[in-house]
Amino acid sequence: MKKTISFGLAILFVLANLTTSCSSVKNANNAQKGAGIGVAAGALVGGLIGASSGNAAAGAAIGAAIGGAAGGLIGHKMDKQAREISQSLPGADVQRVGEGIHLTLKEDSVLFDTGKATLTDRAKTNLDKLIPVFTEYSDTNIEIYGYTDNTGSAAFNLTLSEKRAESVKTYLISKGLVASRFKTTGLGIEQPIATNDTPEGRSQNRRVEFAITANDKMKEDAKKEAGQ
Repeated sequence: MKKTISFGLAILFVLANLTTSCSSVKNANNAQKGAGIGVAAGALVGGLIGASSGNAAAGAAIGAAIGGAAGGLIGHKMDKQAREISQSLPGADVQRVGEGIHLTLKEDSVLFDTGKATLTDRAKTNLDKLIPVFTEYSDTNIEIYGYTDNTGSAAFNLTLSEKRAESVKTYLISKGLVASRFKTTGLGIEQPIATNDTPEGRSQNRRVEFAITANDKMKEDAKKEAGQ
């Protein structure tokens, strides 16, 4: 509870010190939020969320915001992409954050066996459902975060999580996606989303998360369209 309150106060402090244009963010839709939060504000709020909520992918997605009218246009495109991901893979956890998308694949979506970085057949089947969406929205950067349960040492799991993120990247590239779009990060046993005390909880923690953000081309195109 104390952590939640502290995080809330930090966000309020940041918003209170932003430009007056951010006063409309509270009641805005996702695209409008992208327009309402500027570059520095988006990065700062993203960092706070990433650090305080313990979610690196969400923080990266928010921190990549450019703000202004261009940010609103990017947000609109991300709204559409998020809907298509949800329709293609109903079991995924898809969240629109800032001007980006935070995507979590777990359980029935992407599942690794304990101690392994090899994608299961089920995992490949579900990743295949994402490829058409990633192909359609080609002007995005995709950072993949790998995680593990707590079986084994922290050092072993950190390396394992890096290999898991790389496995997903390698598979997506093998299906025709451009390698330069991807970046991978392994976080090992950190940031669990379920208890490690049960087999079911550990299976959820053996997951990957994505931060999907606008690449330089999308940003420049949005700026031109917005007249910035």
